[in-house]
Amino acid sequence: MTREEKAVIIDRLKEKFANNTFFYIADASGMSVNDTNRFRRLCFDKGVEYVVVKNSLIKKALETTGTDYTPFNETALKGFSGVMLTNEAGNIPAKLLQEFRKGGNKKPLLKGASIDGSLFIGEESLETLSKVKSRLEMIAQLLGTIQSPGKSLASALQSSSSKIAGVFKTLEEIKS
Repeated sequence: MTREEKAVIIDRLKEKFANNTFFYIADASGMSVNDTNRFRRLCFDKGVEYVVVKNSLIKKALETTGTDYTPFNETALKGFSGVMLTNEAGNIPAKLLQEFRKGGNKKPLLKGASIDGSLFIGEESLETLSKVKSRLEMIAQLLGTIQSPGKSLASALQSSSSKIAGVFKTLEEIKS
């Protein structure tokens, strides 16, 4: 590969890292062609972009992001690496990896992930990452929490007003 070709790949990766706040680095080495194609299809169906790139090119692209990704150099950027990119939610690639493994596959393995600049290293982070809530899920949960007391108060006032009206009606009947 020539320097120009490497520069083009690094520029594309820089753009992808800039446009996607969530990315995972996975190890799919040793997978059969059929399994690799099924994995790529699943990524496509879930809206996750999956690219296989040399570690040195990933490292150079990450150096330009402004975030310190040096912890990845020791573990995540060794051996075979595929990058999973998404901008939808940080848990989608983790759930995708878990779903793919339900079919009996042991790979791809999680080597590292970046969720809004927070680094997660190693396979043991997969379960945690799958439980990370998306931005929309957190907003919905927050709105539900905020609305709950208001709804309770409104229903209490409505039921109380009918009780008060009943008391006044009874008192009026007693006077007559």
